[in-house]
Amino acid sequence: MAKPPITKPFVDILVPVALDQTYSYRVPKEFDLAPGDIVTVPLGAREAIGVVWADDVDVRPGLHNRMKDVELKLDYPPLKPELRKFVDWVSGYTLSPRGMVLRMCLRMGNDLGPAREKVGVRIAGPAPKRMTTARMRVLQLLADGLVRTKSEAAHEAGVSTGVIDGLVDEGALETLVLPPEPVARQPDPDFAVPEFSDIQRKAADTLRTSVDMGGFSVALVDGVTGSGKTEVYFEAVAQALRHKKQVLILMPEIALTAQFLDRFSARFGVRPAEWHSELAPRKRARTWSAVAAGEVSVVVGARSALFLPYADLGLIVIDEEHDPAYKQEDGVRYHARDMAVVRAREVKIPIVLASATPSVETVVNARRGRYAHLQLPERFGGQHLPSVEAIDLRREGPPRGRFISPRLAEQVKFAIERGEQALLFLNRRGFAPLTLCNACGYRMACPNCDAWLVDHRFKRRLVCHHCGYSMPPPEQCPKCEAKGTFVAVGPGVERLEHEAAELFPDKRILVLSSDLVESMERLRQELDDVAQGRFDIIIGTQLVAKGHHFPKLNLVGIVDADLGLANGDPRAGERSFQLLHQVVGRAGREEGRGYGFLQTHQPEHPVMRALIAQDREAFYAAEIEVREKTGYPPFGRLASLLVSGADKHETEAFARKIAAVSPIHDDVRVLGPAEAPLAVVRGRYRFRLLVKSPRNFDLSAYLRQWMAEVPKAKGTLKLEVDVDPQSFF
Repeated sequence: MAKPPITKPFVDILVPVALDQTYSYRVPKEFDLAPGDIVTVPLGAREAIGVVWADDVDVRPGLHNRMKDVELKLDYPPLKPELRKFVDWVSGYTLSPRGMVLRMCLRMGNDLGPAREKVGVRIAGPAPKRMTTARMRVLQLLADGLVRTKSEAAHEAGVSTGVIDGLVDEGALETLVLPPEPVARQPDPDFAVPEFSDIQRKAADTLRTSVDMGGFSVALVDGVTGSGKTEVYFEAVAQALRHKKQVLILMPEIALTAQFLDRFSARFGVRPAEWHSELAPRKRARTWSAVAAGEVSVVVGARSALFLPYADLGLIVIDEEHDPAYKQEDGVRYHARDMAVVRAREVKIPIVLASATPSVETVVNARRGRYAHLQLPERFGGQHLPSVEAIDLRREGPPRGRFISPRLAEQVKFAIERGEQALLFLNRRGFAPLTLCNACGYRMACPNCDAWLVDHRFKRRLVCHHCGYSMPPPEQCPKCEAKGTFVAVGPGVERLEHEAAELFPDKRILVLSSDLVESMERLRQELDDVAQGRFDIIIGTQLVAKGHHFPKLNLVGIVDADLGLANGDPRAGERSFQLLHQVVGRAGREEGRGYGFLQTHQPEHPVMRALIAQDREAFYAAEIEVREKTGYPPFGRLASLLVSGADKHETEAFARKIAAVSPIHDDVRVLGPAEAPLAVVRGRYRFRLLVKSPRNFDLSAYLRQWMAEVPKAKGTLKLEVDVDPQSFF
């Protein structure tokens, strides 16, 4: 008869690596460990950080003496049960290794610890016998009794730090250690309470009540551009602060945070803590620690802020909830909006979604009563929505070689003459999307991808936007060897700048595009310059489409409104409508009347008709009807299986093997494999399978069953599973 297992002081540790399993370790007698504790453990030949996932682990005789010891219990707040449960849930739903999900929770880096000491100076004794003009200025400055750092005192007095050191040496000044600056100061919920319209006040009251009641709830703040959505959901933030709770506000892009932080400061008196990839390592570590210790009340961040170890989270806000940037497209493939709803449900707190153009999924949830629907149909302060007109390029297109039609150019001229600003929008970076030889027709293509090289004149490079390959423009054609025959085909924002400079030679023009952003500080300065009216014409990509408030901007011209419609993405219509609606919504937000012009070859398209008529409901009705008929989300579920490899035939064969072992189920359709729209990326051939199921079907469980039967990928072959895909390239 087998001996019963012997219970020893062992724990299961989850480490933040690409593994789904935990590892058992022996607990030294001097440690008292519990689930959630953060520790270091030996992992192979190296030391790794990990989290205790379970204690009181049973280990069979003969194994416990071979177990490795936990090396160190780290002095960090333990991960709460709700966060560990969230890690397990995200892993199970997305089919990602638990260790990789945990990794997103432990992004504190190696710079944890107390802040660096700052040394201040103040007057301590009589003035020195040898007095100079510089010393006099320092003593007069410090006579107010305030303590300043050496550099601050030197700067304000207009002297060198050597003057400060001399006064310290002679006993006139003394040094003292200053308390560390907090990561973020405590916001004041009553600092500047706004005046609301009746509709805004009703929405704000509803949100405050949801915070007061506690428990899980979802509210959609659905308002036209400029309707004051931010100010309304700030009231939920204020109420959570009054309850001494932490608040997470997610933003889709870092570029949106500059003006938002100013608006937050105007409402609450201080700026919130930030969390995004641009944070310096030490600031990142201090922010992580302050969030875990409950010292930070409000975090504004990108999608990864969802995985911070909040001490007492009381409210989540998802700004621009429809934005595709909330989908993580590599590593752990998750949608931050959807996972935020899950986290709010796990913690039993309210969550607020805000958008002028909500996603179809969110609209359906609101219409079916799953979400509270708070509508703000009017702009704040009585401003009118911009009027929108189509410019039919089939009848009144621009001259050959130009991309701005005469009517749009004339409207830009009128706006500038009125002292207003104009925005020309084209969601295409660079100078031109294609470079070809005029003699033989050869097209400059990426050697690693199934894509053309984009001409970037500012950088003097031809660039692939998929793998990053770049090269200088060739002097002669690689095929026919003709010289000087290459021509740029189609427009990018850089080409628009050339054209605008010729049409308006004396006007101040700024191009805003992500590939031209030198730093976040430079971008924030440029956005501020636009807001202050220092440019007449702004030419931009989707970087300027949403979240920005430009008081003098009253005209928006969409140079190619058809651009987002010409692909096989099931969400192409929805995304085009959202993007163009948001862009046009930049116009007329403060003074004067706003105007939007759509240059299009298909003004009869449902997206164009809805934008021109400003009939958002008609667009949603048509889009929802199509989704329901075809079984696409939110009326059905999708998963994408992307197979890639260095050899085309081997990759396709592996994709067919995967399809062959898919479990048979009446509710599931497996489509493919077929070549992906981008058939080659970074030298790897790509084949895609698409899985469709009903909405209430457990697609993740089906995929797990399937993956258990899939043969192991060998050599260069790779399989990536994306549950609820947003991209189909």
